[in-house]
Amino acid sequence: MNLTRVLRHLLLPGWQVRRVFAGNDLAAIGAAIAASENSHRGELRFVVEGPLSLAQLWRGISARMRAVELFSQLGVWDTEENSGILIYVQLVDRRVEILADRGIAARVAQTEWDAICREMELDFRAGDWRNGALRALTRAGDLLGQHFPASHNNPNELPDTPLVL
Repeated sequence: MNLTRVLRHLLLPGWQVRRVFAGNDLAAIGAAIAASENSHRGELRFVVEGPLSLAQLWRGISARMRAVELFSQLGVWDTEENSGILIYVQLVDRRVEILADRGIAARVAQTEWDAICREMELDFRAGDWRNGALRALTRAGDLLGQHFPASHNNPNELPDTPLVL
């Protein structure tokens, strides 16, 4: 267990997430997800989380491990074409993880998603939270459009609204 990490999580108040991603930012992200999903059959889910619990920190939960938990809990895997994508932002650790369901992972290498994550982290370090998220959604949408172009039957299977934990 990393004591510095634990202290950062325990000392940062949960409301800090709302300062970084204000209501109008979250609305813009939700609108970008909805617009993006019109051009492909993928399903995007955007989650921002503030401090982790002491129990999670004690277990040594990394941002990647937490993203895997949320991928399952939020049912991102439960789409007809296995085309769900989770974009997870761990605010305190300043880490971003993108998980793709098996239908997408078979066509798009994880290195593509990791590159988007690292670009988001750079934008976030510069304090450009909203634009970093919107640029990432655009890049993810472009990748999905290449491999899962929209069809006449394109149901919206996951909520477009970003989730703040």
